[in-house]
Amino acid sequence: MRILIAGGGRTGATLALTLHAQKHEVRLMEHRPSVLAHIHRELPTELIYEGNPNDPRTLEFARIADAQVLVASMSSDAENLSLCFIAREHFKVPRTIATINDPRFAWLFGSGFHVDVALNQADILASLIEQELSVGDMMTLLKLRKGSYSLVSETLAKDARAVGQALRELAFPRNAVVCAILRRNDVVIPRGDVRFEAGDEVLALVDEASAQEVAALFGPAGAGPAAK
Repeated sequence: MRILIAGGGRTGATLALTLHAQKHEVRLMEHRPSVLAHIHRELPTELIYEGNPNDPRTLEFARIADAQVLVASMSSDAENLSLCFIAREHFKVPRTIATINDPRFAWLFGSGFHVDVALNQADILASLIEQELSVGDMMTLLKLRKGSYSLVSETLAKDARAVGQALRELAFPRNAVVCAILRRNDVVIPRGDVRFEAGDEVLALVDEASAQEVAALFGPAGAGPAAK
């Protein structure tokens, strides 16, 4: 995949390095001399285009029309918005992603400026804190479908409600499914007659609404709304 990143700050440079290691075709645009001096020490020279990302000549030189994804990660929200707009309107880039520097302007980062995905650190942190408080010891391993579903892991406490019960006996949420049970050095296939034991690590796929119910079944006694 060809990915064009605008802005060579810490976020842009780290993203470029990570995507390059994953074998994506990545190009990074930057024009500030002090930043260029730094990223030339971190990235292969052939990944860097020297020039202002908001200058159409720089965009054309970086072959923006061939990019599948544009990442606008500059220090100015106005520049990020204008770049996403130009990328879609003029160069027909299929996918745009923009970082939000000032959360007060988050409402601007939408379809009006052709921003497909807006990364707001304040929202991300709030979501992580809310998730941590709502599901107790349950660990989120992977987010799916833009965060609507999560692959979670929970190690059963001795007093967990599920201990000693068969899978078919549990009042399991409709939009949740047990994917696997890790028991000591074995993987147990989660069939209906399998009984849970203390210390089992349960991998489950859950949606936002069912996460607390699953935590109540597999977590310590008193965890979650279902245990009240």
